[in-house]
Amino acid sequence: MATSRRSFLHKSGILAAASFVGQPSLLAQIKGEHAALSASFDSPKADYTLRIGVAPIEVAHGKFLSLTTYNGQFPGPLLRFKEGERTVVDVHNETDVPEVVHWHGQMIPSEVDGAAEEGTPFIPPHSSRRIEFIPGPSGLRFYHTHVRAGANLALGQYSGLVGPVYIEPRHNPGAYDREVFLTLKEFAPTFSQGGDMDMHFLAPSAPVASLKQQGEAAMKASIAKGSPKGFEVGYDAFTINGKQLGHGEPIRVKRGERVLFHVINGSAGEIRSLALPGHQFTIIAMDGNPLPSPVTVPVLWLGTAERISALVEMVHPGVWVMGDLMDDDRRHGMGIVIEYAGMKGKPQWIAPKPYRWNYAHFGRLTGQVPEPDEIFDLLFEKDNAALQGFNRWKINGTSYPEEQMMASPMFHLKRGKRYRLRMRNASDDIHPIHLHRHSFELTRVAGQTTSGVMKDVVMVGGYQEMEVDFVANNPGLTLFHCHQQLHMDFGFMALFDYIA
Repeated sequence: MATSRRSFLHKSGILAAASFVGQPSLLAQIKGEHAALSASFDSPKADYTLRIGVAPIEVAHGKFLSLTTYNGQFPGPLLRFKEGERTVVDVHNETDVPEVVHWHGQMIPSEVDGAAEEGTPFIPPHSSRRIEFIPGPSGLRFYHTHVRAGANLALGQYSGLVGPVYIEPRHNPGAYDREVFLTLKEFAPTFSQGGDMDMHFLAPSAPVASLKQQGEAAMKASIAKGSPKGFEVGYDAFTINGKQLGHGEPIRVKRGERVLFHVINGSAGEIRSLALPGHQFTIIAMDGNPLPSPVTVPVLWLGTAERISALVEMVHPGVWVMGDLMDDDRRHGMGIVIEYAGMKGKPQWIAPKPYRWNYAHFGRLTGQVPEPDEIFDLLFEKDNAALQGFNRWKINGTSYPEEQMMASPMFHLKRGKRYRLRMRNASDDIHPIHLHRHSFELTRVAGQTTSGVMKDVVMVGGYQEMEVDFVANNPGLTLFHCHQQLHMDFGFMALFDYIA
């Protein structure tokens, strides 16, 4: 069985894990405030309709998975919006659980952003809601559920509730022949205990000594008390656009074509890589935001919820496997066939030379950024196996349960001010950090200064530091969290509010 990047130590404790729900206040909120809510849809007609329901998805020939999906498909339908033009989406929740749709990467009001912590109402079971907003900014975004799963591996992003969004710019600068959208996603999750996350691909890789000492001391103390390592999640099925490698249609190309690949890591918690033998990727945008200058790389790396738009010139005819660098994951499905016109034969995989992923190199290494009006220091910590075998995650010593979020935001913003988040990771995990409803600029990556790279998710390496700046330009409650479903569900989140 494939278990992705983690070498899990044990398969015990699954039943104990599955008994932990951990969100009674959330259920009470749903049954109370939102249970009676129903939507009445007036004209005009919706631009798109999404139906949330359970459907069988054939990920390989004769291999079906029962998944909660949008419109009975995975990924959900591609939604193409026009920047600045109001859009209307009707959402029908045909399941037995409350749902909410998060419009990831867009600068829209908190009441429609799609996070209960910000005040977006749930769509109750067997109910509907009309959502209206003005899309923006332009570029590759996506939509997904924002329900906490806890120990239920059928909920949240463990399900099939992920779909691509492309917001057309007012003036399209693209010089390409065609677009291809790829959503990378694992299915059939299972709990295990222990394991280490591979971080060899990040650069710079040297840990901060004080953070490493703190994190390792906490883990040793926990193990000394007899605690096992906390639960993690592994997967049995790996897919691109809902199909395992070798199933479904290949991507058919012609020699000389310039193909713009829009890649979304729709995982619940995995970091993904992507390579195409004999070809290079010229990255033009990250998380939908244009880079200061295009950067050509042999491999793409994407943390959970990151997106990359990259041009590939088709100059090496053949039948190739575009896939993950991890042999086990690729063999279990994380790949797709690229087939040149007139070429036949078995798809070939050739591993690229090692390549280190350094965010700083995508920006201006000598660029200057404005001084922030205020700096927020954030320390990320792990309490090993502290919640019935699950790790408890803390930001500045606080592990946020749902009922405290709106009552006590951790950080307070003033509109128009520039803020710096100085993030220090005292755990050995990589954390893909997401800030809702805003984009941030990378300013310091593991000790290296940079500027010009605008993102909404960034991987903070184990025992490392990172600094990002953002302007408080979208008033309303704003959620900050690790995008790994397991980490978010067990405390790794904080809330910002605007006070002026």
